[in-house]
Amino acid sequence: MMPSDPQSPATAETVHSPIAVPPPKYHWYQKVSAVVFITFCLEIGLYLLIVPWTESWDGNYFSGLLPPMKPYWGNLYVRGAVSGLGAVNLYISLVEIFRLRRFARR
Repeated sequence: MMPSDPQSPATAETVHSPIAVPPPKYHWYQKVSAVVFITFCLEIGLYLLIVPWTESWDGNYFSGLLPPMKPYWGNLYVRGAVSGLGAVNLYISLVEIFRLRRFARR
């Protein structure tokens, strides 16, 4: 008996019909938390992307906290790294905006 034979016991056991899985039900607090998370990531991302290149960057609280770290604080690579973190936060917020479709009713 070959496996392709219709009377083979192996094919009779492996043929199953798919099981219907109900779609997940989302509550209001899950939807609100997604919107709050998107807003948080968007605001933090814009702040970290823009502020390192303004004049307020040199005169903030943290730059005066440790005077020996002042040369590193003004370094363009550090500013770029902070802006890179802002870009990552913006990317996360955009991905989450597109994932909001999971709450759409079909």
